[in-house]
Amino acid sequence: MLTTRYVTGAPNWVDLGTPDIDGAAAFYAALFGWRFRPGGPEAGGYGLFQLDGRTVAGGMRTTPEQGPPSWTVYFRVPDADATAEAARQARGSVLLQPLDVQDQGRTAILADRAGVPFGLWQPGRTEGLDVVGAPGSLCWAELYTADVPAAAAFYHSVLGLETYGVDTPGGVYTTFGPAGEGEEAMFGGVVALADDPAEHEPHWLPYFEAADPDAAAAVAEEHGGTVRVPATDLPDVGRVARLTDPYGARFAVIRTEPAQGQGGPADRPAT
Repeated sequence: MLTTRYVTGAPNWVDLGTPDIDGAAAFYAALFGWRFRPGGPEAGGYGLFQLDGRTVAGGMRTTPEQGPPSWTVYFRVPDADATAEAARQARGSVLLQPLDVQDQGRTAILADRAGVPFGLWQPGRTEGLDVVGAPGSLCWAELYTADVPAAAAFYHSVLGLETYGVDTPGGVYTTFGPAGEGEEAMFGGVVALADDPAEHEPHWLPYFEAADPDAAAAVAEEHGGTVRVPATDLPDVGRVARLTDPYGARFAVIRTEPAQGQGGPADRPAT
């Protein structure tokens, strides 16, 4: 379960890189009710998406040279520099060298062996997002990759993540959790690209809680987004839809089953 008790290895931030931050802000306002609060000049254009005054994500304008429009998931670490070196040793790469964000924390952007970007956040004054798991906020993260065992080994080596096998009607779903926290702390999963025709390249996919995924999909389309996978019921998990915003950034929405309460998309629709 993803919570704001941010332990080492748990996701504690998510942000959006987009060519049009004003257009993206309008889209996510319509979808989730977020308000975008731009940072000052010292923030370099970086701002915060907030819901009822609480930060649910970050965002900024990016250029094509910085990569395609996308969401980036960040993981809590005690030492961003040491973690970046661990990624190099594990045959990953450092896309953005560790740097201080004023007194708020220290960050870096890495890539795993398959080239999938992810972020690090070493807390300073800011531990992480103000809210997760509630409607309109981050609640799960899913990695799509060609080689599940290799990905599991990489993230264990670099972030200490532990994996768990969850039995599902279609087989076994591999989940991630922080080291030493047990299965109740699992916050995400790993899916083989070969098992999901809707996904064609390795990437991290953030999930946001939504009271009505069908309505969210309709709103996304009305405001220029795309429904990649229509809302689908996953037994004992919830109802899920996979979307893109108007600029191509991928994400998913889920109404988590009340009985589940602690997991995420631990089952896959038949394809």
